[in-house]
Amino acid sequence: MQNIKIGILVSSDRASRGEYEDISGKAIQEVLGEFILNPCEFIYEVVSDDFTPLQESMKRMCDELHCDLLVTTGGTGPAPRDIIPEVTESLCEKMLPGFGELMRQVSLKYVPTAILSRQSAGTRGKTLILNLPGKPKSIRECLEAVFPAIPYCVDLIGGAYIEANTQNINIFRPKV
Repeated sequence: MQNIKIGILVSSDRASRGEYEDISGKAIQEVLGEFILNPCEFIYEVVSDDFTPLQESMKRMCDELHCDLLVTTGGTGPAPRDIIPEVTESLCEKMLPGFGELMRQVSLKYVPTAILSRQSAGTRGKTLILNLPGKPKSIRECLEAVFPAIPYCVDLIGGAYIEANTQNINIFRPKV
């Protein structure tokens, strides 16, 4: 079974200064650990809500560390310092708006403020970049919704073959 390299990038001024412990990045790791059968190498960074440091971290995870999947958390709202979608778009060769559309649709079942979320996704080389919200409960809900398409998307861009734990999640790959 092939190793999967997953970047987790937390966008948070306060967590990057050590004012509180990040729990959103850990929630991503927990959920993906439940969904993926392959051995996973997680590369975990907490960065301030500043464009250049976020862009440099994302670029490094894609271009130098060759992550198959890069998942961000935080910075997807309308506040002035929420800039993850802009950083993602600045780096991606292709944007995949369906991921954000589905995550907002799912989140609207729980909170009316989900319409304020600007989650997005795109590809850079062989890396799928996915922007998630910052709350662990929302992270799980969003990943449950979009993960069924992630392994096939990573296949299409030339990333590692992700095997799903079908006891926890069902994925879709077209029959050849």
